[in-house]
Amino acid sequence: MSSTGTQIEVRGLEIGYGDFSVQHGLDFSIESGDIFVIIGGSGCGKSTLLRALFGLTRPKRGSILYRGEDFWEAPTAQRQRWMQRFGVLFQAGALWSSMTLAENIALPLGEYTDLSKAEIRDRASWVLSLVGLAGFEDFRPAEISGGMRKRAGLARAVALDPEILFFDEPSAGLDPLSSKRLDELILLLQETLGSTIVMVTHELASIFGIGTKALFLDAESHTQLALGSPAWLRDECPDPKVRTFLRRGENG
Repeated sequence: MSSTGTQIEVRGLEIGYGDFSVQHGLDFSIESGDIFVIIGGSGCGKSTLLRALFGLTRPKRGSILYRGEDFWEAPTAQRQRWMQRFGVLFQAGALWSSMTLAENIALPLGEYTDLSKAEIRDRASWVLSLVGLAGFEDFRPAEISGGMRKRAGLARAVALDPEILFFDEPSAGLDPLSSKRLDELILLLQETLGSTIVMVTHELASIFGIGTKALFLDAESHTQLALGSPAWLRDECPDPKVRTFLRRGENG
């Protein structure tokens, strides 16, 4: 379970590739228990920022602090220990197609815990039941629907009881009803596990339905334009670009 207080603090962050800066001057904090959504137009660097936050892409400059400790300045062994507290759901699910759902979930449990095979099997069954997939332990990803694969990906992400969950476009490719059910599941997992959630999404229903705080990244200026609750950004943010983004489709 996560304790209270600031869990992630970003200071003067610049992300990019080679000489190209995708985003610069990023400053924000994420509190324990937040469902923090990263939003903005296509190509603004949402997923690149997410990968920097969970340790996949090193920033060009700046700091990412976890509980006050600099993640990217820490020794490799320490970073790896921190990463074991993270759960990640990639956009496409990233399940191993040759493995059953239970085997997909067992993989990190076998790698990072001392649980017996029987205990790992029980844990896999429990997290699958948590996401509504009880009885699907022996199914392979190709044998279930897209929405079920997303839920299986969530089950694997929470298998190690992480402090922080990172989701990259969890509703991508889902119909509106499946997307709504996934949002409800994310809220349930946050309440059940007490994890902090950091999520990239473009879905307005998700932004307003489950987000507690939102960061808007701009593709033109390559920096953040606004930070606050989704409702405040839509109704009161002084930047018209942010308000327009969050009001799209209102008159359609």
